[in-house]
Amino acid sequence: MRAVHFGAGNIGRGFVGLILHRAGFEVTFVDVNAELIGMLQSADAYRVREVGPEARIHTVTGFSGIDSSADPEAAARAVAEADVVTCAVGPSAMRFIAPAIRAGLEQREGAPVVVMACENAIGASDTLREHVLDGAPELADRAVFANTAVDRIIPPQDPHGLDVVVEDFFEWSIDRAAFERGGIAAPEIGDAHFVDDLGPYIERKLFTVNTGHATTAYAGWVAGAGTIAAALELPEIRAAVEAALTDTSRLLVAKHGFDEAEHAAYVARAIARFENPALPDTCERIGRQPLRKLSRHERFVEPAAQLVDRGESADALVAAFGTALRFDAPGDEQALELQELLRSLDPAAFVARVTGLEAEHPLTARLVEVVREARAR
Repeated sequence: MRAVHFGAGNIGRGFVGLILHRAGFEVTFVDVNAELIGMLQSADAYRVREVGPEARIHTVTGFSGIDSSADPEAAARAVAEADVVTCAVGPSAMRFIAPAIRAGLEQREGAPVVVMACENAIGASDTLREHVLDGAPELADRAVFANTAVDRIIPPQDPHGLDVVVEDFFEWSIDRAAFERGGIAAPEIGDAHFVDDLGPYIERKLFTVNTGHATTAYAGWVAGAGTIAAALELPEIRAAVEAALTDTSRLLVAKHGFDEAEHAAYVARAIARFENPALPDTCERIGRQPLRKLSRHERFVEPAAQLVDRGESADALVAAFGTALRFDAPGDEQALELQELLRSLDPAAFVARVTGLEAEHPLTARLVEVVREARAR
């Protein structure tokens, strides 16, 4: 079996690539990083070291690498011959890999290829499908796009090596219904689990792990804490994180019917994962790309909007949104753009531009007030 994975970074090698390897796939990593692809082409194996209570080491073999910027034809051929195509490039970068996938579908013969975007975004595979089929709707029957929910914390790594250190927890949930609609069998991936309704799993992860991580990062940045673990040692930050996740927990339990005690354990496990001393990570790295994280269907605005639509309070999420407005890391382009938008736009225009919320939405007025307060600092 053959798999093509776009994005040979830490998540690609330490999560998706590892799971595909364990499922018996020969994995071809596709990336535009020539140095990284060169290392993969020269290596016979790399190691993934899991740290935590269930620590272990995996050795990944049987892989290859393609530099899609230097050899786009090879990337297309790999897609044409693959059984599974995955990506972990970031939601905003999926449009850049779409041409290679489209070119591969144009060459493809036989059964449809399974395409799964392993990104921190709701409906990421649907979005990738739109990019791939843009201008080429006739290719729709050559691929089955299945949405997924993925979860594994991977801290910064040595950029000059292939080995990856990861946490010992992971989750990869895949929409079973996509294969039923496409008329094909789901791929055999033993470490993933296939579910009939992916929505609850995507929202549980996004509104717990991602919301909690980002809340910690922005509050930690403002407080001058260097790492996520150090930030959570500050009582006021831990309280803010727990409050934000209390907001999202109310939504998730009410909307999806999660068992309250089991969900509370899931939240506690998430916070414990942030604190794992073997996985040091910085507030700056977790907080990067704030404009994406403050957008309409992301980790703050989406759960807050759903709560307000239900007539419930979202005070802690609104407060976390306000804290995120103070993120001004000099090395992050979106952070600099965020600060420029705060200076140049009036609060209502800022909320419309950054969040995409309708002016009449009941959450909008709350966010406008938070922006007004941020501008007054």
